[in-house]
Amino acid sequence: MDYRTLGCSGTVVSDLALGTMTFGAETDRDGAFEQLDTFLAAGGTFVDVADVYAGGVSEEIVGAWLAARPADVTERVVLTTKGRFPSGPGADTDPNGQGLSRRHLTRALDASLRRLGVEALDLYQTHAWDPLTPVEETVATLDSFVRAGKIHQVGLSNVTGWQLQKFVSTAEALGITGPVTVQSQWNLLVRQTEFEIVPAAEENGLGLLPWSPLGGGWLSGKYRRDSTPTGATRLGENPDRGMEAYAGRNAAEQTWQVVDALQTVAEGRGASMAQVAIAWLRAQPQVSSVILGARTTGQLRDTLVAADLDLTVSELTALDTASDPRPADYPYGVPAVQQRSRKIAGGR
Repeated sequence: MDYRTLGCSGTVVSDLALGTMTFGAETDRDGAFEQLDTFLAAGGTFVDVADVYAGGVSEEIVGAWLAARPADVTERVVLTTKGRFPSGPGADTDPNGQGLSRRHLTRALDASLRRLGVEALDLYQTHAWDPLTPVEETVATLDSFVRAGKIHQVGLSNVTGWQLQKFVSTAEALGITGPVTVQSQWNLLVRQTEFEIVPAAEENGLGLLPWSPLGGGWLSGKYRRDSTPTGATRLGENPDRGMEAYAGRNAAEQTWQVVDALQTVAEGRGASMAQVAIAWLRAQPQVSSVILGARTTGQLRDTLVAADLDLTVSELTALDTASDPRPADYPYGVPAVQQRSRKIAGGR
């Protein structure tokens, strides 16, 4: 396992993180404990939670695991959770039960700390943009959490490029704590993140925390062209959930170009497709840690092998070419290329 800093902060994390969205939903307590033990035994340190996962049960499971392990184990854990969405009894009907307001975030953070059984979090992330709350209120609230010793660093999740920049610029203008990371979906099938989010993060020194590195299972080789999902997959077990999105991705020729390229690289390296897909993300210089999600410990063990898989330049190029997001035109087509390649008159 390699280790990197969380963006421009001094906090060091494993470059693979354990996501816990399945805990309490698709993975029971014993299975979650086994995943956490397996992850730490492999050198992992970064555990990603959210208050909305299984209605707070995910945080409770991680908290119970922390309480049941010796201090020399738990002190290695770098813990992060998120707040923004309704979580807990009655939250859906409470007008202030969601968002990035001071009122909601204060309550959400305190509830997360209680469920996790910790006094402070290494990283606290806004789970999404809130169009109702002024950014000034949100960043001031997050800064107050840092000053109170409840959190150490601030992160963003599921924002656009301009939203990321507004958070950063507002915090800088106020002279208070700003974000050090941004968590976004990024994988070989979702590279539109590179249009604005990745360069905005790089410009401001934020580390990327990609989620869904396997594209909902597509990059693990679970699905086959023009065939209905069956068996031990989310769509196979629950075909009514997500079939419209499945059909759209199945019909896109580029999906299968990416899958074919991934399979070729995997076969050449004697690795699984999932391992290669994760290794591609690890190779991106802006990435602080790739968030792994698994329903079973067996799935987790397979993806953890990616920690030791370094792709060659030719392998990365083959995957980049197959997965090129190919924007239509304005503003991400030719104009964007021109902006990135301006030449000085008379120069080279």
